[in-house]
Amino acid sequence: MALEAVIWDFGGVFTSSPFEAFNRLEAEMGAPKDHIRRVNATNHHENAWALFERNEIDAARFDQLFLEESTALGFPIRGGDVLPKLSGELRPRMVAALKACKARFKVGCITNNVVSMHSPGQNEIQQAAGAMGQVMPLFDAIIESSKAGVRKPDQRIYLMMCDLLAVKPENCIYLDDLGINCKPAAGLGMKAIKVIDEDQTLNDLAAATGLTFA
Repeated sequence: MALEAVIWDFGGVFTSSPFEAFNRLEAEMGAPKDHIRRVNATNHHENAWALFERNEIDAARFDQLFLEESTALGFPIRGGDVLPKLSGELRPRMVAALKACKARFKVGCITNNVVSMHSPGQNEIQQAAGAMGQVMPLFDAIIESSKAGVRKPDQRIYLMMCDLLAVKPENCIYLDDLGINCKPAAGLGMKAIKVIDEDQTLNDLAAATGLTFA
């Protein structure tokens, strides 16, 4: 492998996983654990999350559709209650690893996001935007699903990044906290690293790049 680029997901990689916040919300509401994740995974190409992350619906429609989908799966949760939980705490060690990779390779970010993640007036969402503001300028190229109109795990979005970085998939590493998003990258020939925790990720990344991370 002639490594040329390291491509990263954002949420759950540079920040703590939103699934942790989803679980706290479920506990507060008395919903089954991982109910939100189950809603997200059902009909995952055309559900409320997919439509919203491709910017095909607005926040009000997402709120309604997510409520319908969650209700159908056994417990009603409004989409508007879920959105503020998308933020997470920044992981400084991962940011340091990005900087180390940038010194040797091209670096890109592919993130499934929604337009309202940048809306004013919601403290948690503003926190997420602040974390993005610290990290995003480091990348050579960025693809946001809400702007591109395509989202992971659609293989097109990975190929779009390869075009932006002028690299072949087989010369790339891809990191994501979701296995469903790692599989298409691996299918294209990328070295896919599933982010489970920081120590595991940095060890795997060190092995793949030959770099040393703290």
